[in-house]
Amino acid sequence: MVGGLYSVEDRRRDAGFSIFVFGINLGSFIAPWLVPWAAQGFGVHIFGSQLNFHAGFSLAAVGMFFGLVQYVLGGKKYLSTESLTPNDPIDKGDLLNVIKWVVIIIIAIVAILAAMAGVGQLSVDNVITLLTILAIALPIYYFVMMLRSSKVTKIERSRVKAYIPLFFAAAIFWGIEESGSVVLALFAEQRTVLHIGGWHFTAANFQSLNPLFIMILMPVFVWLWEHWKKQPTAPGKFAAGLVFAGLSYMWMALPGMLYGTSGRVSPFWLVGAWFIVEIAEMLISPIGLSITTKLAPNAFRSQMMSMWFMADATGQAINAQIVKFYSSGTEVQYFMAVGLVSVVFSVIMFVLVKKINVLMEGVH
Repeated sequence: MVGGLYSVEDRRRDAGFSIFVFGINLGSFIAPWLVPWAAQGFGVHIFGSQLNFHAGFSLAAVGMFFGLVQYVLGGKKYLSTESLTPNDPIDKGDLLNVIKWVVIIIIAIVAILAAMAGVGQLSVDNVITLLTILAIALPIYYFVMMLRSSKVTKIERSRVKAYIPLFFAAAIFWGIEESGSVVLALFAEQRTVLHIGGWHFTAANFQSLNPLFIMILMPVFVWLWEHWKKQPTAPGKFAAGLVFAGLSYMWMALPGMLYGTSGRVSPFWLVGAWFIVEIAEMLISPIGLSITTKLAPNAFRSQMMSMWFMADATGQAINAQIVKFYSSGTEVQYFMAVGLVSVVFSVIMFVLVKKINVLMEGVH
């Protein structure tokens, strides 16, 4: 729907998706404060001494209701006619086929889990490994399906090929960015001084830095994309984003290199890491949403947007495997290795920018 607000050639398109991402992160910043407030009785303790998280999480339903009202009232005014109707509506025959495959997949997953339980291998680690395999296999399947589909034109097929390196770049970025709730959370808990002067805080408070920096940086990048006439194309922005993502991890290797890995260090190391990685997010996340809508084959627009979020899933799946190698004793090697992977892939992306631009067939 965001893509439907702008034509493919509209220079405001990337800025529009930046505003969309700002809205998501505004909610991310408010939620950790608003949900407990509602659960405690909206400030007047209407639930007594009990916590009612049904009330807290019901705020999401209230927000979705007002979003639906806005869509009904403003959809026809702001959205293009094409975006108000399905691009490739499913017919009854295809729907039955989809239902059949969903049932088959569910049965297969249940059978695999039952077999794992039968041989005593049903553990959290093995389930995570299974999810990792699925998160890698599904994008491969969808790319092959779209490239081989008779519904995809020659130009659209070229654009799907251009999207593949962008997908890999996004997966690497999300693997680093999403580690904030795992690796950086552990660093905050185990290796960080949790006070500045007389102000004490918890390790969990660092999670607010992600949406906070996005909201601070977003207006800067919205202005930049609207006024930078000779700005780089999406592949160039992705390549630059990977540089910053890698640098955020290399930055986190410095405390261990300078002070050792046994004591606690200043919280500003984590603040700096989050600031750097959010610059990367500004160069990849909204740009990725925008370029996905531009490169999507007409018959697979919804699936292509799902692929963008699959890049996040793939990155997190790989992250779930490599995080096993992180500890305070290995933090320097871990941060440097992952950071270097991102920087090396950014160099590859810079080399491939012209080739990808050609494959995009006029999309920028």
